[in-house]
Amino acid sequence: MKRLFFSFLLLVWCAAGRADDRPSILWITAEDMSPVLGCYDDQFAVSPNIDRLATESVRYTRAFASAPVCSPSRSCLITGCYPPSLSTQQMRSGFAIPKSMRGFPEHLRVRGYYTSNNVKTDYNTGNYADIIRHSWNESSATAHWRKRPDKTQPFFSIFNLMTSHQSRSMVWPYARFKKDVQSRLSAGEIHDPAKVPLPPYYPDTPLIRREVARFYDCVTAMDKEVGAILQQLEDDGLAENTIIFFYSDHGSGMPRHKRALLDSGMHVPLLIRFPKKWQHLAPGKPGTTTDRLVSFVDYAPTVLSLTGVPIPEYMQGKPFLGLKVAAPRRYVYGHRDRVDEVRDLARSVRDGRYLYIRNYMPHLGYNQPTAWPDNGEIRHDFYRLAKRETMTTPQWHFAGPTRAVEELYDCQADPQDLNNLAKSGKHREILKRLRTEHVRHITATADLGFLPESEAWELFSKQTGWELGQAGRVPLAGIHQAAAQVGVASERVFLKNLDSDNPTIRYWGAIGLAVRPEISGLAKRKLRRKISDPSPAARIEIANALATHGDIPNALPALIDSTQHENLIVVTHAARIIELLGKKANS
Repeated sequence: MKRLFFSFLLLVWCAAGRADDRPSILWITAEDMSPVLGCYDDQFAVSPNIDRLATESVRYTRAFASAPVCSPSRSCLITGCYPPSLSTQQMRSGFAIPKSMRGFPEHLRVRGYYTSNNVKTDYNTGNYADIIRHSWNESSATAHWRKRPDKTQPFFSIFNLMTSHQSRSMVWPYARFKKDVQSRLSAGEIHDPAKVPLPPYYPDTPLIRREVARFYDCVTAMDKEVGAILQQLEDDGLAENTIIFFYSDHGSGMPRHKRALLDSGMHVPLLIRFPKKWQHLAPGKPGTTTDRLVSFVDYAPTVLSLTGVPIPEYMQGKPFLGLKVAAPRRYVYGHRDRVDEVRDLARSVRDGRYLYIRNYMPHLGYNQPTAWPDNGEIRHDFYRLAKRETMTTPQWHFAGPTRAVEELYDCQADPQDLNNLAKSGKHREILKRLRTEHVRHITATADLGFLPESEAWELFSKQTGWELGQAGRVPLAGIHQAAAQVGVASERVFLKNLDSDNPTIRYWGAIGLAVRPEISGLAKRKLRRKISDPSPAARIEIANALATHGDIPNALPALIDSTQHENLIVVTHAARIIELLGKKANS
């Protein structure tokens, strides 16, 4: 049987033509990096190798991640599907995707490509091990195209570069950064904190200047790694048959970038180099730019299109290059959900000029406390300075305790997303158009992110979220509507939602009451009656609403009891609510 299988693979490979009739593909992926490169007009950056690559590439000016954090983005990249449709939108998700859905490198592998991944996977699914096993000939810290047994075999190789990751740029102790990263740079390559171009949403302190300079140093050190990989390709005589992608997995790891749906968290560099042999597949000549909108969901089908491999029907992305190139997008979409212990739910729509953000949990600010990033000293400068009377409006937008329900930015006139136009009469029609597109998108793609995780675990116990959602077997219309009422509807609406037969609608009803600046005695009495709701998620949010409005004695026992639940998601949900109550929980 094995002999027959490998004979079949050989037949497929031969039928596809000789190796040099198909391009090899090299992906170089930087971690946690906005387009802070010389080739993207950042005058403070030192990035000679990537800048040189840009002169040989088409540079994309409107490339966007699907999420402002790594593992949901990588779930999107490997599948060509939106994570909220897969139920992989939460950071460190354990939900499985259907067994019939494969990582896209497997489709290359069975058609004769050698596939290697060095080294990060982080696919954010319960069956990630199957994806790794089927996708890669080798996935390891030493994986390389050089390991393919037949040197004429085309390859798809990924190198994930960690040097610009948040751990290096702000979380590690400064002494470790100097030893492990800055020591690789010459004196002329080290960035001077006094000359750092601070964005207006950052307070100007010596520590913040030092840490921003540190981030730029990480980018320069990463640039050296890019240069080394490109030199290896040249040394092996493979550069003229290899299409090279360079991009980052989302915006930089600095505050207000990573974890935020603003352009600072979602806009990424993308360079694609087409050697002369494959120039006919390029959208422009070397050294040119394109303003075509592209999203991470498009990368997998694009690679398949470039290599002549059939694109699975389930993929939601649209190829932007190759034989199957699709019409240009009008919009790209983003999602923000739980990241580690930090709960959130927001969605975004971006066209060529405007960015719309819908915050479904507006009572939670951009700068929530979070255990691992809070190891970074820069975070504590923000906490220390977070006073409305001393911060500027752009600084308070990030550091303040709440967010607007809707945000709208003119990214052409305001590239740093400083001026929220959601209440501007002049932009009413633009707001309405993008809001409508947002609702259309979450409906069409069956966005499962509005389900609390503990409810999703119950619902998806026998079938995956993708299978149930795409079949229309999750009542999402009512759930989406209940979530959309938070921050805008009356108390009466939320009290009605507390009586719903659907536990997720009760959950959103409780959040709606928690968000209101004050609630009536009638609402408090109803919350007390509902404190034993059979749904853990609804019960926790009912307790949170009571606690938020001053009834700690009735709320706290329910929250403490939930920390003993058998489901860890329930435990962390309750623990997070208690953490955010702070001193109130001790009163």
